Amino acid sequence: MATMKKSVPQRLAAHRLSAVLSAVGLAVVLTILPVSLRATASPATSKSTVVLVHGAFAGSSSWNPVITQLLAKGYPVVAVAIPLRGVKSDAAYLDNLLASIKGPVILVGHSYGGNVISNVATGKGKIKALVFVSGVAPDLGESAASLSAKFPGSTLGPTLAPPVALADGNKDLYIAQEKYHAQFAADLPAPLAQLMAATQRPITQAALSEPGGPPAWKTVPYWFLYGSLDKNIPPAVHAFMAKRAGAKKVVEVQGASHVVMISHPGALLDLIDAAAAQTAS
Repeated sequence: MATMKKSVPQRLAAHRLSAVLSAVGLAVVLTILPVSLRATASPATSKSTVVLVHGAFAGSSSWNPVITQLLAKGYPVVAVAIPLRGVKSDAAYLDNLLASIKGPVILVGHSYGGNVISNVATGKGKIKALVFVSGVAPDLGESAASLSAKFPGSTLGPTLAPPVALADGNKDLYIAQEKYHAQFAADLPAPLAQLMAATQRPITQAALSEPGGPPAWKTVPYWFLYGSLDKNIPPAVHAFMAKRAGAKKVVEVQGASHVVMISHPGALLDLIDAAAAQTAS
């Protein structure tokens, strides 16, 4: 069968259609790329990349309120999904991600995530500041469990669900869903706390007891934020850790729970801004 030749206008129209489809395809690809890959491929910016590290019984979506504000101010942002399997392995996981990010970084860790950012490889010039959010800041040999028990006040233990046995002999820990709101997020609306309880990430029992290595906060400037009604880690423990580390600024939010970054994202944004301003090169 003979093939009809396209006229010049037809060829031009086809070319334009092909270009449009290519652009749409590229947009779809960029939409589904992981956040970390898109962040490293973004145009150059003078601002540090803010890397957010969640803790136990939460996930990377727990940073959403502050991410919205950070993006509005032009910060590149990566919210990491940490495995929560062990301090050394989680810190190594974070180190690998940091190696893929160009330019300076501000590390922000919530709860056990503070333990992870404390144990990243020290001496990396790209890490300009650490911000602890209700975070564990262990010294050499200390664990999240030992620090949380340093002062009375934590009610986490009785709220844990029966441990889930793992094939390697370890155990996964969850907060019982019916106790999650009062224990973990008392200053949030009940429907949001229920959603968080249903989607919480477990942590291994071993990770909470694993001792930390040489802490990064001894060589990197440090800021601290916590709530006065934190039931996971007593406020007295936060005050002790912040004073011991010589934090540049310590903010205690009155009436805030363990998830102060959700209920008071503006307070965290202010600390990140302060860290960025003071560490700008």
